[in-house]
Amino acid sequence: MKNAILIILTTLCFSCKENQKNVSEPKELTIAEKIANSHGYEHWKNVSKIEFTFNVDKDSSHSERSWVWEPKNSNVSFLADKDSIVNYNRTKIDSIKINLDKSFINDKFWLLIPFQLVWDKNTTISAPIKAESPISKTQMNKITLTYPSDGGGYTPGDAYDLYYGDDYLIKEWVFRRGNSENPSLINTFETYQVYNGLKLATEHKMANGMNINFTNIKVTLE
Repeated sequence: MKNAILIILTTLCFSCKENQKNVSEPKELTIAEKIANSHGYEHWKNVSKIEFTFNVDKDSSHSERSWVWEPKNSNVSFLADKDSIVNYNRTKIDSIKINLDKSFINDKFWLLIPFQLVWDKNTTISAPIKAESPISKTQMNKITLTYPSDGGGYTPGDAYDLYYGDDYLIKEWVFRRGNSENPSLINTFETYQVYNGLKLATEHKMANGMNINFTNIKVTLE
């Protein structure tokens, strides 16, 4: 009887150890995933449509572009004015629509850069370091996002130094065209707002007085 009990206990212990081995360890998130998730990326899978207006203001001048994007079917609408709408599909871009698509990609990139970190392929993301941010002059976390020079796209070879807090929210960036050592653009990420779970910076201020900001943002979920 004692031997039978011992066999049962031994079997149970062995079974427990086997079950423990079969439980997979949680996957360590990449720095790109951590930044994207802090901006609400887990909600993106439910987004059926996102609308926004990209504004540029400097001194007394103002320009804007308004877009509607349906990411699941790649449909894009450009609202030139209340009586003029241009529709196209990003899988079928012809020579007439390519310049319009370049504008869309630029404006979308400004709004959704935290998600581009995980969307864009063949990029290089450096290991995070501590560094002084260029505008606020405070210690932040820094990574550099670099696009391949031969990887296609509209602006191959560009680099972005992203400065973010311990909450993984982006605070500032330095854009370096063609991965030049000299900055092409330096600006803030501020006035964060939440739209159906997406936490987006709606203002980007620059030292020269230029302000890029987003209005009319609407996120529609399935």
